[in-house]
Amino acid sequence: MNKYLHKSNFEPTISDGSVRACGYFRVSTGRQAESDLSIPDQRKQILAFCAGKGWNLVAEYVEPGASATDDARPEFQKMIERATDDDRPFDIVLVHSFSRFFRDAFGLEMYIRKLAKAGVRLVSITQELGDDPAQVMMRQVIALFDEYQSRENAKHVLRAMKENARQGFYNGSPVPLGYTTAEVEKRGNRAKKKLVEDPVEAETVRLIFKLYRSGDGTSGPLGVKQLTCWLNERGYRTRKGARFGVATVHGILTNTVYIGQWVFNKRDSKTLAEKPASEHIVVEVPAIIPRDEFDAVQARMKVNAPMTTPPRVVTGPILLTGLATCATCSGAMTLRTGTSKSGQVHRYYSCSVHGRMGKTACKGRAIRMDRLDTLVTDHLVDHLFQPDRLTVMLAGLAAGRAERALEVDTRITTLQTEAAQAEDRLKRLYKMVEDGVTDLDDLLKERIATLKLERDRAMAALERIRAQAAPPTTLEPEAIERFGRLMRESVTSGDVPFRKAYIQSVVDRVEVDDDLVRIIGDKTTLEQAIAGNAARNLGVRSFERKWRARKDSNL
Repeated sequence: MNKYLHKSNFEPTISDGSVRACGYFRVSTGRQAESDLSIPDQRKQILAFCAGKGWNLVAEYVEPGASATDDARPEFQKMIERATDDDRPFDIVLVHSFSRFFRDAFGLEMYIRKLAKAGVRLVSITQELGDDPAQVMMRQVIALFDEYQSRENAKHVLRAMKENARQGFYNGSPVPLGYTTAEVEKRGNRAKKKLVEDPVEAETVRLIFKLYRSGDGTSGPLGVKQLTCWLNERGYRTRKGARFGVATVHGILTNTVYIGQWVFNKRDSKTLAEKPASEHIVVEVPAIIPRDEFDAVQARMKVNAPMTTPPRVVTGPILLTGLATCATCSGAMTLRTGTSKSGQVHRYYSCSVHGRMGKTACKGRAIRMDRLDTLVTDHLVDHLFQPDRLTVMLAGLAAGRAERALEVDTRITTLQTEAAQAEDRLKRLYKMVEDGVTDLDDLLKERIATLKLERDRAMAALERIRAQAAPPTTLEPEAIERFGRLMRESVTSGDVPFRKAYIQSVVDRVEVDDDLVRIIGDKTTLEQAIAGNAARNLGVRSFERKWRARKDSNL
């Protein structure tokens, strides 16, 4: 378990100060984090730095084992998000050195500017630099050297890993099913490991190849999907305890590691793009599958390639694609076809989770495509898109909207009062200074700054709430009737893509149960669709899926 946790309410251990700082501590590898040396040293130095400056350290963000070449770091993102909040919790972000914050020159400057917009400075305790042009240039030069050093280190590490692989040692990538690692020698403090066969998992791998090539004795050879279902139904699991998926089984059947050839440096670690074959390094490992059996499996997979096409890859539009879901597992209902004895082809919506993983993942259900399409469109036409039904459904929204409008008006009045009071106090203070009643000393300056901050915060909040306040929506009976007529015509006639677009504009999902079909949508979306159509007048669809913010109302 990771011992370094984000402390959003870190209790300061130094004297109170007007400057609030948060500390960011990072090491590049998990091994460095486990050694428990670098991060405590960074913390100790930052605490001493804060004590010397009289700053208050109010939060810590610790990133153990994360590279600074990009911003894909959870604690880093938490810190940036918190530092740029409207309540301005920090004045300073403290790091041991700029390389702890970022090892990419462009990324460093981008985040420094993002923090600056929020009134937050990035300070390195070992590379203290100001904001004048010369020192900004110096910071950028330091960032370029940090980036160069990072790239050089990566190049040298990869070179060492290549040599390690050439000598037959394991470099730490995920261990394939059927293998484990064993320490074979020590070089100084470093343990050298190799891949060795795991007797239990190796039997599972042999079984997978056998089932694909010849079946289980009760049937012929199994396809990849059938093989996946067979394994899941009999309780076989991956090393992590998860059910097998079609992609996992396909990857096992095509992995050359099982004939004793583990390939290192096959893909770029960042982009995952495959490298040229000349850069691949083949490491000899114990073989689990004989070469002739592996070649036979590859030949069969090549012949059967059309059968491995994903179910979603079909020709022709499907009306409820992306909407129809299984009520048991919430998986998508995708196209399946079946041929009757007479040779007629039938099309079904079928649970994709059951299709990929078998009945242990979901009991599965299927429904004739034409039947479900008809059920949904008929219900929408006969019930939802009738003017009286639309009027009743939208009546409840009006009452809720009026209540929310009253709350918004109350909040606006409160903010206006706060801003006016702060402005009035400022004017009185300015008048006293102007008339010579008082001097503009440090105490008065601080009071003026506080009042300005209160006024600006109230004004900013007022602008936000006004911008977010929705304008009143009045739907006339004629607009509701016109919308209902347009939708009744549009979902039952015309090309499927056209009908599908209209259905998706007001329906979030269609849940298919054993004896019930639920059509689920959002009343607010429906209201906006009617308003949009009224604004454009007859016949022009102006409503979009992006308006659908809630998914908890039944149509």
